[in-house]
Amino acid sequence: MSTTTFPPAPAQAPPLPPEGNAIRVSVMAKSRPPDASRSGIWVAIFAITMSFAAFTSALFVRQGSGDWTHLVVPPLLYVNTAVLLMSSFTLEMSHRVIARGLAGEASALRSSLRWVFVTLALGLTFVAGQYLAWRKLAAQGLYLATNPNSSFFYVFTGMHALHVLGGITALVYVIRRLTGSRDVFRRSTFDSTAIYWHFMGGLWLYLLFVIRMRL
Repeated sequence: MSTTTFPPAPAQAPPLPPEGNAIRVSVMAKSRPPDASRSGIWVAIFAITMSFAAFTSALFVRQGSGDWTHLVVPPLLYVNTAVLLMSSFTLEMSHRVIARGLAGEASALRSSLRWVFVTLALGLTFVAGQYLAWRKLAAQGLYLATNPNSSFFYVFTGMHALHVLGGITALVYVIRRLTGSRDVFRRSTFDSTAIYWHFMGGLWLYLLFVIRMRL
């Protein structure tokens, strides 16, 4: 007598979480990606450090020529300094939310994004403030080629502002990754951006000291 066998019932797939949250939860679980991006950012930081070290050396050599005159530092630079330091604080607040591994939660994700948006706004404010400082010097008749000290001022502040704009571009990229429902966000990207941004703050403190004491 023949027996009839029936194929086993297919296993039911677990229910999918709502679109967006699923991706963000799985994405933020990647807390230990490869270190390629972090290695790259340290190489970039080293190159930037060497560049500004060369500018500083050139400043000391040129200052020893004997025809050096000091300029009055625009007070706006101190306001810009406070803005940039505050941006480092806001970015660190966002970074801590992600470091705690809570970014998969909707409320924590919104909190992290809010801090990044504030950092972006402060970074743009810093660059705008630097532009206003250049305008104030220009109103005094001090331009890039007016004298050696004004030349170094524009080189120092201009090169730093360009690198800050690079950090702003990285912040925009991080925001797109955090808000995109189909993008894979790697925490190393955020880590590298935070390292670079904090470096920009430390570099500016050094440049402000040089400008204040030498220019």
